[in-house]
Amino acid sequence: MLILDKIRDWLRHENVVFREIHHEPTRTSEDSARARGEELRVGGKALLIKVDSEFRLFVLSADRKLDSTAIRTRFAAKKTRFASPQELLELTGLVPGCVPPFGSPILPFPMYVDPSVFANQRIAFNAGSLTDSIVMDIDDYLRLANPDVFPFSTQV
Repeated sequence: MLILDKIRDWLRHENVVFREIHHEPTRTSEDSARARGEELRVGGKALLIKVDSEFRLFVLSADRKLDSTAIRTRFAAKKTRFASPQELLELTGLVPGCVPPFGSPILPFPMYVDPSVFANQRIAFNAGSLTDSIVMDIDDYLRLANPDVFPFSTQV
């Protein structure tokens, strides 16, 4: 089953109201925001990062940048790095730019969300595809994602 279908089914099962947008392929947060007609900050940027030996999913507002020092400090890690495109494909079946901001039951990784995501009333994200986005209420996102929240972003 495609990730997009899994997300749709899960959201419907949980009675979440969401808007789905089919658009031209987008590879950057800026392109995605334009295609969705949303402000950049509403975008949820999901990044698969290897923290020492474990892959973890980190979600931050698309108008911010990752603070890897905060992540290393939080996990007492020696090193962090982004998953390579090949690793991302092998672990998720996805390409960069289409990772949705969900751990279980969508993706099998521990998930962490930066507080910047909750400064908005909704979250928009590429839903397992470079051409399909979902926009949903932030309260529903918080309820379903049930993330571990800590600050790991800085202003761009």
